[in-house]
Amino acid sequence: MPTLGSFGAALARLLTRAAGEPVAVVDVTPLSGGASSATFAVDTMRDGAPWPLIFQRVEGGEGGLSSGMAKRTQAELQRIAGAHGVPVAAVVAVTEPSDELGDGFVMARVDGESLAPRWLRLPEFAAAREALTGQCAAALAALHAVPLAAVAHLPLSGGSARVQGERLFDHYRSFGVAEPVFDLAFAWARDRLPDTPATVVCHGDFRSGNFIVGPDGLRAVLDWELAHLGDPHADLGWLCVNAWRFGAWQQPVGGFGERADLYAAYAAAGGTVVDPALAHVFEVSGTLRWGVSCLQLANDHASGRVRSVERAAIGRRISEVAADLLHLLRFGTI
Repeated sequence: MPTLGSFGAALARLLTRAAGEPVAVVDVTPLSGGASSATFAVDTMRDGAPWPLIFQRVEGGEGGLSSGMAKRTQAELQRIAGAHGVPVAAVVAVTEPSDELGDGFVMARVDGESLAPRWLRLPEFAAAREALTGQCAAALAALHAVPLAAVAHLPLSGGSARVQGERLFDHYRSFGVAEPVFDLAFAWARDRLPDTPATVVCHGDFRSGNFIVGPDGLRAVLDWELAHLGDPHADLGWLCVNAWRFGAWQQPVGGFGERADLYAAYAAAGGTVVDPALAHVFEVSGTLRWGVSCLQLANDHASGRVRSVERAAIGRRISEVAADLLHLLRFGTI
């Protein structure tokens, strides 16, 4: 990480430009990030008062790794989603190349807990867990109601669910790995995924671990870098993937709720009526997507592209994914 002197000064210039008044950066603290992003808590002073912010940029700053979606695009999509009723952190500023901060943006810091294992277990979040199913359903219904015309200027990927499944299969094959359970699940899903045009904006990674949660429940949806155009069942199925329950496997919706309650609340909030059988297909497909992500992370380390013990360890979870897939295909639920 750059020294606070140069890094803080560059952030101060960016924030002063965005705020239209002087902003002083007091401290910058690295936080845990995702596979392609670096995240920092930024403590600033504005007009004599604390202004707590978050800065997120492509991992490694200038020339770093990328998820494929520019942070500028993520920031714009986050703004659009917020304008349509999805709880998000307000976007404060987006970097320019001349800022020498890399591809990133600054957002408001939302009070709450982002570590799912904590809010899934700690007693002070008991009321939040009770409220989350309905709140997540409402957030997804609001997102899926965003007019496609509102995001037409953004370079979002799309295609039918079947086409997206074929892309995932090709990516899986690119690793040169033959995992029999994955092959079985891809074959099972191939003709069950709909071949109809994409109809909604999907978050793509809407799950426990990508929420800010307070004692009152959902406060902000994070990490929009996998957003795309797709089928609304995709986000619903992804939320139910076993990996995102963090050990609370008896509660299929993110470790805190039931599928039937999620589907009913989604429809009540204005979403389409959910087809449980199709949602199951997307839960299988989502589990496969997580399995391929595990392969990708393992390959990152093994190939030397990104030497990381964490990525190597996550790669070993392929066996867990295979077990989940077998259970889903045999019994229909986990």
